[in-house]
Amino acid sequence: MKRQRSARPPGRGLAMFALGFLGGRLLARVDADGAADAPAHHSRRIVHNAGEAIIAADESSRIVLANPAAAGMFGVTVQQMEGSPLASFIRAPHLDAAGPPEYFQADGRAGRRGGDYAGTGLRAGGEPFAIEGSIADARQDGGTVYTIILRDVSERQRVQRKLARSHDQLRQLSSALQTIREEERTHIARELHDDLGQLLASLRMDLSLLTEACGATPNALRLIGGMDSNLLTAITSLRRIATNLRPRALDEGGLYFALQGLRDDFVERHGIACQLLADEAELRLDDKASTAIFRIIQEALTNIARHAQASQVTMNLYRINGELLITIRDDGRGIPEEDLEKAESLGLVGMRERVWALRGDISIGADEGPGTRIDIVLPVTSHTV
Repeated sequence: MKRQRSARPPGRGLAMFALGFLGGRLLARVDADGAADAPAHHSRRIVHNAGEAIIAADESSRIVLANPAAAGMFGVTVQQMEGSPLASFIRAPHLDAAGPPEYFQADGRAGRRGGDYAGTGLRAGGEPFAIEGSIADARQDGGTVYTIILRDVSERQRVQRKLARSHDQLRQLSSALQTIREEERTHIARELHDDLGQLLASLRMDLSLLTEACGATPNALRLIGGMDSNLLTAITSLRRIATNLRPRALDEGGLYFALQGLRDDFVERHGIACQLLADEAELRLDDKASTAIFRIIQEALTNIARHAQASQVTMNLYRINGELLITIRDDGRGIPEEDLEKAESLGLVGMRERVWALRGDISIGADEGPGTRIDIVLPVTSHTV
């Protein structure tokens, strides 16, 4: 295990200094009269009163020193610890004649601090619990003494697991709400198109018949012409609203044709050139994946239209090794780093949630030169049709 010699907080530094001083020159050293050497006694007092668990072990993994905090952590006394093998209190690695550093290699770097390594402690009754250890070594009488500061992190890990479960539940809730929302959109869009749309179309037909029945007087023609214009406007608005709720092309033609319609509408409404690079055969996916991808790209284009001040957008979708790779680039002003994690950026949050619901990855950042680039990787093997 790589031993760290980085700077430590004052309390830990003092304890490590004291124990290193003991292990290096004065550990258990007694003068000829049997009286404890004064500096060694002072260092022992520092270690004894330290709030963190501190132990020292020799090269054969035998504990030569332990403070009350360490004994309390394992549920034993100091006398029970000193002279005992390290394996009685820390789960031993599957190695013969393992030294103290190897006791922390199996579980790897703990990640909280650069010098922290994870291990497994064993309480007096044999109950395992999670620990972190910072280890340093010092030479003594031709051998090496290892000083270890230990922390019980079992409660912290329990809280982390609880938070992870809560996070997973929120993800599942978000996915369920997205599904419910999409189903409601589909239902409303169909109601608008099938019922209200047909009613407006029928009214236009009746209006045409009324024109023939009433004759061609100037006043009647002007009035009927205005009514027909209003009906046409209502039908156009109805189609636009229904399409925004749920594009019929998504159900009737598939993802590729829905994206073509989305691209054409984006160009027409915002005057921003937009290029779609995709193959229809690679976008034959089930409804769940097709809807999620459509909404992700729809949200990306909406953000570009509102914020990017772009003149050119490129959308590239292609499949490779069972994954769909999506890249959306624009040549706008870019997105500030601080905006990527803002709680108010609900559009970006929604995009990420849809990607994560499909167990994919998303990266949003600055492109080479001006603009923003969105890269998405989605596993689609189970979503192909």
